Amino acid sequence: MQSTVRRIRHTVLAALAALALTTALTAAAAPAGATTTAAHAAASATSTGQPGDIVSAEPSRFMPNPLVLTSTRAWKIRYRSTTATGAPNVVSGTVLVPDDGRTGQRPLVTYAVGTVGLADNCAPSRGFPTGTTAEGSLIWQALLRGWAVAVTDYEGLGTPGTHTYTVGRAEGQAVLDAARAAERLPGTGLNADTPVGIMGYSQGGQASSWAAEIHDSYAPDLNVRGTATGGVPADLLKVADFNNGGVGAGLILAAAVGHDAAYPALDLAKYLNDNGRSVVNIVKTQCVAIDAIAGLFQRIDQVTVSNPLYQADWQSALRADALGTHAPDAPVYLYHGVIDELIPYTVGQQLRADWCAKGVDVQWQSMPLGHITGAIAGSPFAMAWLADRFAGHPTAGNC
Repeated sequence: MQSTVRRIRHTVLAALAALALTTALTAAAAPAGATTTAAHAAASATSTGQPGDIVSAEPSRFMPNPLVLTSTRAWKIRYRSTTATGAPNVVSGTVLVPDDGRTGQRPLVTYAVGTVGLADNCAPSRGFPTGTTAEGSLIWQALLRGWAVAVTDYEGLGTPGTHTYTVGRAEGQAVLDAARAAERLPGTGLNADTPVGIMGYSQGGQASSWAAEIHDSYAPDLNVRGTATGGVPADLLKVADFNNGGVGAGLILAAAVGHDAAYPALDLAKYLNDNGRSVVNIVKTQCVAIDAIAGLFQRIDQVTVSNPLYQADWQSALRADALGTHAPDAPVYLYHGVIDELIPYTVGQQLRADWCAKGVDVQWQSMPLGHITGAIAGSPFAMAWLADRFAGHPTAGNC
């Protein structure tokens, strides 16, 4: 027992140290600007093809931080997916496979990153070659287990258009289609029988939870064994109310921009005052650290002439993102920090209750941590849970 505790403590501390290093180096090395390359713009989302089909692929590189090289085969891809309104689109992402000489089947994790920002240069695929993607060290832990990893950039992040930030259906579809794309990409050794795990935290928690809920209807061809998801903003209206005027206030405006991109009829511009327009311009062109500072402690009434969240169309759009309305068809590991300063703990508890009421095999884990510390410390346990699913071990649901 003591050796197990020591092993867990060592794993958590290693993950904490690795991600802390990555975060510090990322802040120093992240590129500026928000340009979209001509190669991205050349993709035609309306061309014939199915969700998950590869549009283009090119060799890339994976570094978990700017100081560490890895034995990993990497491809930057563009692949077909679907918008929240059902239209075809093209999304970018990355496929990673350990260069370990292994033959035969290996698991695949489709990994949904947390908030990085709305500018194209914030996309995970842009940072992997230089080790400036914030969750690179966490993703590396999956590669060290011998797993392949697919990482979506999400809609509009690294491809033309505005990132549809926190629009759950679009995110979930992009996550599932990234797995399909990885299986269809030549040279990965993956195929339609590959066991798939879904993982994400924060925005990635929303995306991975949506992927879990729509798997049976949208991508039943994927052999999903389970979903590990944490810090989930399962109710955006409650999350917005919680962050109004707080440290996460900038994320409210980012979510408004994301929904306006997905549903242009919402017409965010007519609600913004001069201050709001200024902050929105920053949100659209910078990455998350600057976005958070720009919106720090701003109340909605300080950036608008009238609050869009009081309007029926905005409330309808945000309620459409609610999780817990459909049962995932595979087991779920759900974790949340008790003192989460961005996503209320009660929101995570309610998602657990909703899924449990629908008969989902949920293993719930609360942690005496905040949002960022919960992401780091919770990751090793989430991956260990996925390893058990890949190995076919019994679940330990605790509804």
